[in-house]
Amino acid sequence: MKNIKLTIELVPRTAWFTNLRSEVTKDEWDEIRRNAYKKANYRCEICSGIGSKWPVECHEIWRYDDRTNIQKLVGTVALCPNCHMVKHIGLAGIRGLRTDAIAHLQLVNGWDIDKAEKYVRDAFAVWHVRSNYKWSLDVAWLKENFTWGWKYHGKEK
Repeated sequence: MKNIKLTIELVPRTAWFTNLRSEVTKDEWDEIRRNAYKKANYRCEICSGIGSKWPVECHEIWRYDDRTNIQKLVGTVALCPNCHMVKHIGLAGIRGLRTDAIAHLQLVNGWDIDKAEKYVRDAFAVWHVRSNYKWSLDVAWLKENFTWGWKYHGKEK
């Protein structure tokens, strides 16, 4: 599927709870997320929408190297809560919001239910394979984008 506006980004089970927020202090995370919000003018970078309780949330963009099992941070993006829910559709399902997430995926991408369901199945197939491996984090992006990025919890990396 080409030219997909909204994609699913499932974090492998073996990488759950290992994320950018686990690598930085609360103050550093606040700076990262506020920077993402401001750059996006407090609107979703995918659908241009905003949430009803808060306008946007910060989503970490990861690339997975299936050969080396490195989970590399490549940036952050401001997303409305609905687009963010789609990115983490597995969590949406746990929270009882799978139907809402699929409806938003359909709306943003202009898909019918069959195309959306196939895309979700394909994303979960990749997730199942990736969940068999332990992933190492590469957060060098911090060093390139924040003056304090050379340290993570006071440790040089």
